[in-house]
Amino acid sequence: MLALIEAAGWPIWPLIIASVLALAIIFERMYTLRRQQVIPPNLLDQTLDNLRRYGANPDLMRALSEGSPLGRVLVAGVRNLNSSREVMKESLEEAGRAVAHDLERFLMTLGTIASVAPLMGLLGTVIGMVEIFGSQSPTGGNPAVLAHGISVALYNTAFGLIVAIPSMIFYRFFRGRVEAYLVEMEQQAVRLVETVHGERKQ
Repeated sequence: MLALIEAAGWPIWPLIIASVLALAIIFERMYTLRRQQVIPPNLLDQTLDNLRRYGANPDLMRALSEGSPLGRVLVAGVRNLNSSREVMKESLEEAGRAVAHDLERFLMTLGTIASVAPLMGLLGTVIGMVEIFGSQSPTGGNPAVLAHGISVALYNTAFGLIVAIPSMIFYRFFRGRVEAYLVEMEQQAVRLVETVHGERKQ
């Protein structure tokens, strides 16, 4: 590994840092965006059952706000049970925007890495080409400098793509997962509003 880094030259170090950062984001988001953690099963049904039995008590609101992103959305509606349908809906939308921001955390960074990594690899390629042309002289070229320039050019191009391709795949994957969660949370929030205001049965 060290020999590969030496062959690639100093331009590979930003790519190594980017790859470590991308891996950290991927593992963190994979853990954080688990379905059971974001949208616990039957949470809305349990909330409606508790509201029917005990009302909007502080224990219920604390459990919802600390439990999951869906709980943080629902608790905004529970706090406005006695308000009009419009006010309740607005509070749910505000909470939904805050939750969406949390769910999308670090995804912009991952997308940036996916976009910039090939450019960093291209930078290494250009530096390698500069070394290659710099090694040429009227009396001939230096084979060692020529070989090092080729190594810098090829290794950086390859490593830039190795970093960019998985980063883009996981960026798209996580964005799709977040969008699906947000649609489902919106549906459950609408169901909460309509059930509370007697417009539909559970």
